[in-house]
Amino acid sequence: MNLAEIIIEALNTLKVNKMRTILAVLGIVIGIGSVIALISLGQASQQSITNQIESLGSNLLTVISKNSITTLTYDDAKAIMTSSKINTVSKVSPEVSKRSQVVTGQSNTNTTIYGVTPVYSEIKKIEIANGLFITQRDLESMGKVAVLGPQVVEDLFGDATKNVVGQSVRIDKQTFKIIGVTKEKGGSGMTNQDDMVYVPLTTAMKVLYGQNYLSSISVEAKSSEVMVQAQDEVGYLLLERHKLTDPTKADFRIMNMSDVLSTVSSVTGTFTSLLSGIAAISLLVGGIGIMNIMLVTVTERTREVGLRKALGAKKKAIIYQFLTEAILLTVIGGILGMILGIGISYILSKTMSLPFTISISSIALAIGVSGIIGVVFGWYPAKKASDLQPIEALRYE
Repeated sequence: MNLAEIIIEALNTLKVNKMRTILAVLGIVIGIGSVIALISLGQASQQSITNQIESLGSNLLTVISKNSITTLTYDDAKAIMTSSKINTVSKVSPEVSKRSQVVTGQSNTNTTIYGVTPVYSEIKKIEIANGLFITQRDLESMGKVAVLGPQVVEDLFGDATKNVVGQSVRIDKQTFKIIGVTKEKGGSGMTNQDDMVYVPLTTAMKVLYGQNYLSSISVEAKSSEVMVQAQDEVGYLLLERHKLTDPTKADFRIMNMSDVLSTVSSVTGTFTSLLSGIAAISLLVGGIGIMNIMLVTVTERTREVGLRKALGAKKKAIIYQFLTEAILLTVIGGILGMILGIGISYILSKTMSLPFTISISSIALAIGVSGIIGVVFGWYPAKKASDLQPIEALRYE
């Protein structure tokens, strides 16, 4: 028999007991579908986080106080921008951030208030949908003006697309005029860049919170090639300003967005591998199910095997026949599992507002693994069938 004849005969044999075939395939379908869906979910989550980090600005350094020490000042930020010892920095944005209650009419929301300077929109790539961003005049006059993210607009006014420029909101019992609304950037939870309110830095420090220290300083390097040099220059300048000689005792920390991105990619990659490993267990269970089904099939077809061997069929032909049936079961299950996995991935991506990401390599791997499972778990039943003695097989009841 040639390969085509073996495959046709195997398909006809599988059709004889459709329910058994379906149950055998089901384990592989669930396993392959789970692997593809979970790998896709992990990659989509990684892509979403990466997009959010990159949207914060390229070549970005963030200086924050260490261990809740409040030593970063507005003068520190000015010094970074003007010092002759720093040649690798293009923009500096001092910032104050706190969560506060924002109220208008009968509506209210708890969100993050950012006290910023005009350059903040350039560093963090903030675009305005309506109105204006914070200006230098607002900064110098400690103006009570605010720029709202679209999520805040929706929470307060019921419609993120509504033009609310010129209306007022109250932040910690202080009345602020809305001068702008930012374009949607996306995000979730505490990192949702649409769920923020921006006010002048001086207003946040003196009027809202009565503090003389910063929450952070964002620093944009001139290029990605000088990121490390910029980090060193900023670090040594702040050590000098804070009268510290030992870098290990610095009261601040400088985060490199490239390092953050690398760390996030590593963590999400590990998480994806863990999920895939868990899903792979169902593939193993499906493989064991295939072997059980094939062993039952061998037992039921003992007389058939005996007759074929009595008519001159060789052991190799018997092995090929049963092995082909096992491989067909897993490959069919793999294809159906692939369709199921892609479908689940699409639904999850839409439901969770994640990018729809499908890895061709994960699909190829899943289908390849299903074929290997057919060989591995089909070999023993096939070998058992080929080892049957014709006389004993024909006597089997």
